[in-house]
Amino acid sequence: MNKNELHGGARYLGGKVEKAVGDAVGSREWQVNGVVDQVAGGAENLYGRARGIAEDAVDAAPGFVDEAKERLGDAADRARDVADRATDRAHDVADRAGDAAARGTRAANAAVSNNPASWAVFAALGAGIGGYLLGWLIHGERA
Repeated sequence: MNKNELHGGARYLGGKVEKAVGDAVGSREWQVNGVVDQVAGGAENLYGRARGIAEDAVDAAPGFVDEAKERLGDAADRARDVADRATDRAHDVADRAGDAAARGTRAANAAVSNNPASWAVFAALGAGIGGYLLGWLIHGERA
């Protein structure tokens, strides 16, 4: 409770008493002054309450900042986890592509050794596949 709440509450209560005395003695001036003090005291009390709420919000702001920092840290950790999983998956795909290229090379070598005339075709095909794999490894998967 701050001084505005206290002072406003006291003025409101004083206005109530003043109006009651004005009613008892039949004084219109005391009645009016009592109502004015009630209204002014209520307004000052309300101002004091609003000020207290604002002060509480300012006091709580560092806690909000700390919570926001913690949430951002958690989000960054999750983003790192996703990036790590994506990197692992990319390595797996690259390993499988390398295995497939090795199998293709072995198949091409076997075909060429069985039919020397097809060497030029398989050389061109191998160069094309090698170039594609090299481009894929450098630039990543394209849709």
